[in-house]
Amino acid sequence: MVERLDRAWRVCATGLCFSSFGVGGLLLRVLVFPLLTVLLWSPASRQRVCKHVVRHAFRLFLLLMRAVGVIRYEVLHPERLRRSGLLIVANHPSLIDVIFLVALTRQADCVVKSGLARNPFTRGPVRATGYVCNDSGAGMVDDCIASLRAGNNLVIFPEGTRTPARGPLRLQRGAANIAVRGGFALTPVVIRCEPPTLAKGDKWYRVPVRRPRYVIDVREDVGVERWVRPGLDDALAVRQLTQSLSEFFSREVRREGA
Repeated sequence: MVERLDRAWRVCATGLCFSSFGVGGLLLRVLVFPLLTVLLWSPASRQRVCKHVVRHAFRLFLLLMRAVGVIRYEVLHPERLRRSGLLIVANHPSLIDVIFLVALTRQADCVVKSGLARNPFTRGPVRATGYVCNDSGAGMVDDCIASLRAGNNLVIFPEGTRTPARGPLRLQRGAANIAVRGGFALTPVVIRCEPPTLAKGDKWYRVPVRRPRYVIDVREDVGVERWVRPGLDDALAVRQLTQSLSEFFSREVRREGA
């Protein structure tokens, strides 16, 4: 009986949290970001402040989810994200992974789906912060490199979508392209959620039998040269780095789940 009541509460609390998220996104779009447009004439300054606002809004959202009993979470080595110019690559087991990483990272830039720039609940933050949309082809890589060289931290999920419940991780080559062409080390983040929730294809109200626990494990930086043989041209280096990233995340996710 207690377990059924707990699960029913978590369904209601999850709905409350996501409703709050949607309302918060609309308020930022309608009230906060227009005000910043008036107060800050410089686009660069405005985007910097908007990133700061979004980061703290995401922090509040995570605190709300924890306070009402929807999730628990632990962050390992958060100090590694308190730097600038980081190329942060992570696996993507659940819907709220990006919220964790943006909340933990100062001046975070993100590669987001183009649909988020059209969604009424998310397009305000996406446009105000200048997040990079993933529909710009080769231009996306150039935009990401420029963002990193400007001192932002770039959050990217090499899978491009949430990890499917079954089957191997399938990585796209965007992150490897940015690392190879820009000469950046990678900061891997291994995300684990147990029991799984908000995975690809899951409905928000399908809460697991017990409260999920997230572990956000920030690993040490890895230089491209550690995962790519010397002497390769860029195309082959990108291919090998993508394969190395795939093997790394597949291995680490299995190890965490063991």
